[in-house]
Amino acid sequence: MQKLNVAILGATGAVGQRFIQLLEDHPWFQVAEVIGSSRSAGRRYGDAAHWVLDDNPPAQITDMVVGALDDEIESPLVFSALPKEAARLRELELAADGHVVCTNASANRMLDDVPLLLPEVNAEHVDLIALQRARRGWSSGALVANSNCTVMPVVMSLKPLLKYGISRLHLVSEQAVSGAGYPGVSSMDMIDNIIPYVPGDEDKMESESRKMLGSFDGDGIIRWASTVSATCTRVPVLDGHLVNVSLELAARPSLSEIIEDWETYQAAAPVPELPSAPDYPLQYLQQIDRPQPRRDRQAGAGMMTSIGRLRECPVLGYKFAALSHNTVRGAAGCSILNAELMAVKGYIDDFAVREAAAIAQ
Repeated sequence: MQKLNVAILGATGAVGQRFIQLLEDHPWFQVAEVIGSSRSAGRRYGDAAHWVLDDNPPAQITDMVVGALDDEIESPLVFSALPKEAARLRELELAADGHVVCTNASANRMLDDVPLLLPEVNAEHVDLIALQRARRGWSSGALVANSNCTVMPVVMSLKPLLKYGISRLHLVSEQAVSGAGYPGVSSMDMIDNIIPYVPGDEDKMESESRKMLGSFDGDGIIRWASTVSATCTRVPVLDGHLVNVSLELAARPSLSEIIEDWETYQAAAPVPELPSAPDYPLQYLQQIDRPQPRRDRQAGAGMMTSIGRLRECPVLGYKFAALSHNTVRGAAGCSILNAELMAVKGYIDDFAVREAAAIAQ
């Protein structure tokens, strides 16, 4: 089967590198174009990119010439790891030109007609694309976003509990330094320290969770009505965002019932069969001191959410800790999974992808 060509915007940055790493052996997609800043454009990728991940960049990527952001892009599928301001207009331009854009950037996440997609949680939101195309006059293009990386373990852990009625939610994050990009936070600020402020992330956790856990009524997303309060901190951990969650439920399930909900949860078909989807999106760790970033961030090849320390909360009723890999599940991996779902649902107009989607179904 011929693979679908994809372009990566922001390919030399840390998240762009993660896209390249995760797509190296992808069964449906292959990297055909790498796009960077004006400093990188025209150079070999191997010379332009300061590789910060393990191992080496894939050999087939090293000799590619980095394109400029305003160059014409041929690939039908585009993954965006652009900074916010660079993404704002360029992503919309590419979608208007007929490209399917799956973005990790925050610039367009909260637009009313852009799905904020996490397939195991809200796969039905992908059908917002039909409205997006109709309202914007796009025939084959589309723009789909994934959320802030710290929101992801929260929303994943809450999805099986929605049936109990979540009325209030209090969140305290402990976020890895890779979430700030490379070179990220100064070593003088980060070593022997915790920074109780991550610019913009508290608002994202509160607003994006409401959109992601909202319902699609055929005419838009009705925001989730729960009250959410978030505090975000940066800690000296390389990868893996840990969030301490306290929540109030309308019902009073037992702790064992909640754990069973997490351990048995699976999304509806076709999500579990997608190439990047883990067999089960959630795992509960019984050890009293887990999850831990160093030990648990690679669960499910970095695509699972690890949960632990469920106990009673004297203020809201229940509390627990949730962890996910912020640059895999929280960034590039989720964008790739979003594209796989779009392929299966017929939103990427290419024969090879339609054939792959038929195989998956």
